[in-house]
Amino acid sequence: MNTAEAVSAWVDAWSDGWARHDPVVIAARYAPDCVFRSQPFRAAGRGRQAAFDYAAQSFGGERSARFAFGAPVTGANGRAAVEYRAVITASDGTVSTIAGTSMLRFGGDGLVTEHLDTWTEAEGDLGIAIRPEASR
Repeated sequence: MNTAEAVSAWVDAWSDGWARHDPVVIAARYAPDCVFRSQPFRAAGRGRQAAFDYAAQSFGGERSARFAFGAPVTGANGRAAVEYRAVITASDGTVSTIAGTSMLRFGGDGLVTEHLDTWTEAEGDLGIAIRPEASR
């Protein structure tokens, strides 16, 4: 599987898994020995279970989410980057918007071997348009 196909399958899995709050769908796109880091200064998790645990923990605090993924950017050596944005209603009813980028490396089998997220969060509903300033 080439990088473009692999990252497309990853976006599809995250879109499906997030919409249904199903971490199993997401974890299936990760190699059994992957490195998963959900923020630059957080400790890295290892293995498919790390992706599952992160998604399950995140979904556990969400009542609902609207989200969008940007067009993936692919590079050499199985590398790809994907922007995303989400408006999340938490279990307590508060609303926040997150915007970030997932930097990924895929193995020849199309599974993620390395995942690093960098994201930020703001209070309120700021919309899910990727790079909203570009639409003005």
